[in-house]
Amino acid sequence: MAEIKNHRIPIYAVLATVLFKLLFLLTHYIQEDAFITWRVAQNLLDYGVIGFNGNEKISASTTHLYVFVSYLFNLIFGKENFIEPLLIFNSVLFTIGSLFLSHLLLKNAWHKAIFIFLIGILPPAIKISILGMEYGILFFLEMMLLYYGFNKGKKWAQIVLPVLIIFTRIDTVIFLGVIFIIDIFWNKKIRWPYIFGGISGVGGMLAFNCLYFGEIVNNTIVAKKLAYDKQYSLQQNFDHFLQNFGNFWGMLKLPVDFNPLTILLLIFEALCFMYLIRQKEKRNFFLWIIFVFGWVKQVVFLSQKSMFDWYYWVPQMLLFVPVLLFVIEQKQRKSLWLALLIIFYSIPMLAFQTIHCIATGNGEWNYRRTIGLFLNSYEKNKNQWVFLEPAGYVPYFSGLKTIDEVGLVDKKIQGEIRKDKKNFWINTVKNRKPKYLLSYDDLFTSENAEYLQLHYKLIKEFRVKDHLKSDNKILEKIYILKPSGSDYNLYERID
Repeated sequence: MAEIKNHRIPIYAVLATVLFKLLFLLTHYIQEDAFITWRVAQNLLDYGVIGFNGNEKISASTTHLYVFVSYLFNLIFGKENFIEPLLIFNSVLFTIGSLFLSHLLLKNAWHKAIFIFLIGILPPAIKISILGMEYGILFFLEMMLLYYGFNKGKKWAQIVLPVLIIFTRIDTVIFLGVIFIIDIFWNKKIRWPYIFGGISGVGGMLAFNCLYFGEIVNNTIVAKKLAYDKQYSLQQNFDHFLQNFGNFWGMLKLPVDFNPLTILLLIFEALCFMYLIRQKEKRNFFLWIIFVFGWVKQVVFLSQKSMFDWYYWVPQMLLFVPVLLFVIEQKQRKSLWLALLIIFYSIPMLAFQTIHCIATGNGEWNYRRTIGLFLNSYEKNKNQWVFLEPAGYVPYFSGLKTIDEVGLVDKKIQGEIRKDKKNFWINTVKNRKPKYLLSYDDLFTSENAEYLQLHYKLIKEFRVKDHLKSDNKILEKIYILKPSGSDYNLYERID
């Protein structure tokens, strides 16, 4: 009976962790790109087409599987009510994924419970759970693959899960590849079902893209590479890496180029990892997988100058796992080690993320969303076009057809970039004549001011400073401490 109760302890930890993190839903901190995926899902619902603007097919979202899941939530709960249930779903799946991970690495039920909660309140874990991105599902599938496919040896998991993982994100070939290589070295055998699953996943994804969208890789990858492509010398590449890795490798992102706290964290993570793998245990196989993956994923993405936070959430968390294991399994002065970790790391990180969520949620939900809502009420014809960047909140809440400056949701912009990258923006305005322009800049003082003044009028200014007030004085102090968002000017075509 006591053994049965002990088995339930990690389950209780899952429930407690999910309930605790649901408090963060009150911050309304939802990532901009989540609204791109959700608009694609609603486009599928309205037009029967995976796209962004009506009947035009385009892989505007980086994730096919999450588009389908979002589609189902829209279908079940309706467009007005699906967001909270979906965020709860993401949080539950992520936390179950941490349960699978605890089973792989720990034996004691109480140790598992502590692990589940402490990993669940790390900044990247909170963001994975509540920001609306696909990483809750992804983490669940990846940990499920390790648990059932490689711990339990289930062939169905080795075949099916790689397919689902790749259809969630194409860059997960890095994760699957690391597993394959370490498995070969560790077990000295080839798992043919796993190879079949990997080939099926990659082949299925490429075939789907080719047959449905007429492209090999997702449009988002092509668009970002085209828009952000810049030639660097070897020295510039090295300097760029040094300036940025500190903010993307560690969990605490500071408003400076270099974050020295990351160095200390990396050293401690590496020392804990080396300490753990000296012990001859079966779990070392999984420790090698998650630690090597964490390093490889971050190096690859930083080398490609991928500066979006979400690429690094899962690696950040997995690299920290050895620290949690080291502290939780201390045989002497365990309480002291655990107290030091909680007081000097977990609580400060949680406080930092709480402030960040409150401030950024205000800047996104209370500010940027209002721009979309204004356009929604101002323009009743939803076939009109708005030209802007980025293509998340404003298009979603305005309902207007959208041209974004990167080309994530509109391929024609990519043609303009290829023809004349320097002047693609004004060329797009002249050729396509969008009714609305939303810009960070004062367009009437730009180099194209003469044309723009002739054809457009300024109808509204949106300013971050106007959204830093609150009846709650604590919230107001947080908003002022960390103002979030950008100033915008909205223009309407007059001819």
